[in-house]
Amino acid sequence: MTTQISTEELTPRAIVSALDRHIVGQAEAKKVVAIALRNRTRRRALEDDLRDEVSPKNIIMIGPTGVGKTEIARRLARLTRAPFVKVEATKYTEIGYVGRDVESMVRDLVETAIKLVREERIVVIRSEAERKARDKLIGILQGGGAGGAESRRATVFTDADTGSGPGAQTSIASREEIARQYDRGELDEREVEVEVQQSSNADGLIGMMGVDESMMGGLREMMEKSFPARSQRSRMSVADARKVLVDQEIDKLLDMDKIKREAIERAEQSGIIFIDELDKIAGQREGHGPDVSRQGVQRDILPIIEGCTVTTKHGQVSTDHVLFIAAGAFHMTKPSDLIPELQGRFPLRVELQSLGAKDFERILTEPEPSLVDQYKALLRTDGVFLDFAEESIVEIARHAADINESTEDIGARRLHTILERVLQDVSFDAPDAARGEVTIDRDYVRTRLEVLTKDQDLSRFIL
Repeated sequence: MTTQISTEELTPRAIVSALDRHIVGQAEAKKVVAIALRNRTRRRALEDDLRDEVSPKNIIMIGPTGVGKTEIARRLARLTRAPFVKVEATKYTEIGYVGRDVESMVRDLVETAIKLVREERIVVIRSEAERKARDKLIGILQGGGAGGAESRRATVFTDADTGSGPGAQTSIASREEIARQYDRGELDEREVEVEVQQSSNADGLIGMMGVDESMMGGLREMMEKSFPARSQRSRMSVADARKVLVDQEIDKLLDMDKIKREAIERAEQSGIIFIDELDKIAGQREGHGPDVSRQGVQRDILPIIEGCTVTTKHGQVSTDHVLFIAAGAFHMTKPSDLIPELQGRFPLRVELQSLGAKDFERILTEPEPSLVDQYKALLRTDGVFLDFAEESIVEIARHAADINESTEDIGARRLHTILERVLQDVSFDAPDAARGEVTIDRDYVRTRLEVLTKDQDLSRFIL
């Protein structure tokens, strides 16, 4: 898990150091994004009038697939718990054509921010929700009074109950004794019947109607009133009922209006939108069909990046201070092929380097957690203890570099394919036969890859 850095510690050097723990190389790109992120902290320290005038310095990352463009942006967001969404420019089309509306990227950002803030709030209130759920369940198990209305609507089943119908209620016991048994987990298998809240049908009906997102807020409220959520009695174990009641108590304790307000502010001030495949919509030359559509997409995206207000079901969202990071291979096109207005909104450009054998060796072993560590952990669950000899790491890296050079260069993603091929037999046999320590050496790697790497036509399909 990426370590979160506090605002005070969010220096460019600290950001790069944190990124280095997960991403190999690409020092220049890390430095550029670190400065862009630090500028956000600097901006918050300015006076109000000046703060509004300082706009984010958007970035274009140029480089082949698999060199770390997306991972740098994603890790950057995780460091500060910033709302982050990744979109693909090719999924959008000019207004009037079939495709996603460009404003949906902002709506997705808001939804991500709400989820983020909600998760943070749940961490704070979970202990209180668990305490309230515990009190209700103890009241239910006691069979009355202390559990309030929840107790009177619940049925408690004894261990002798056959399951064909409600059994006799538990014998009268002191609340303290029931609480002690509950805390020790002795009542987890006891069955109770509680009311479970069912979700409203409003979302499904709105989806079937195909209503525009900007109109959905008021419509959803009206539909939820017309089709309110229902509750039904459900029989389950105390352990399962605990989870249900805790979730219900969490929902009661959460102030969703406050969460939405905070989420919108965080999306506006800290949000990061990563636009991939920007090179696929580049092209200024006058043309027909797809060429016209690509320019149309650029012009539709432009207002979002320049700064505008987007209507979402949670309220108005300004994109003035959202950080946009775009990426593309730019093999067939170049950034200057974008329309001039869009080029001007991405003042920072950084080129990421292709990865070679030495880079792959580091990727296999250095990041936290490394690919090798991940495979070791996976197979350890089946009693297999992998030991990668240093020479095997060199061999795997060499094969990955050679295949990228001779076929399509997909960067570090090639390592996943090769490792799966190398460990295929061990992974297959692990649950049944291959137990104990398994050493992966150079000969082991060569045996499983030699035929494929020699036959380039075959490797194109398999590796």
